[in-house]
Amino acid sequence: MVRSTLNVSSISEGFVLDHIQAGKSMEIYRQLNLDELDCCVAIIKNAESGKMGKKDIIKIECPIDRIDLNVLGFIDHNITVNIIKDEKIVEKMSLQLPKEIKNVVTCKNPRCITSIEQGLDQVFVLTDPAKEVYRCKYCEEKY
Repeated sequence: MVRSTLNVSSISEGFVLDHIQAGKSMEIYRQLNLDELDCCVAIIKNAESGKMGKKDIIKIECPIDRIDLNVLGFIDHNITVNIIKDEKIVEKMSLQLPKEIKNVVTCKNPRCITSIEQGLDQVFVLTDPAKEVYRCKYCEEKY
């Protein structure tokens, strides 16, 4: 078996999302709307990891304020966010489950007001942090 090394150049300013569960990078790409940003994005899928076996990594070359860390915390709060300035890691951020998420997921309850009122935000509140349970703010349907 021939092993080759994949080289992805460093970024001067931006952030690296590390320790993403293998196979989850494209979901994160969509949820963060990275396709709408005019910046360089590198996705590395199934990279070897001593801690996780396999993992995904996303490198994004743009200011960190362009992404919603609450969305990222909801998807997987075990992801590490490395903030890069001048091609060096200047800060490592750990994510937490957000207390509330807006317009990330939709309520499945057909009787919920969000199913009837088209312009109403889809708001879910963290009701059980230990079990990572979110419920609709309006009808309390479990996500």
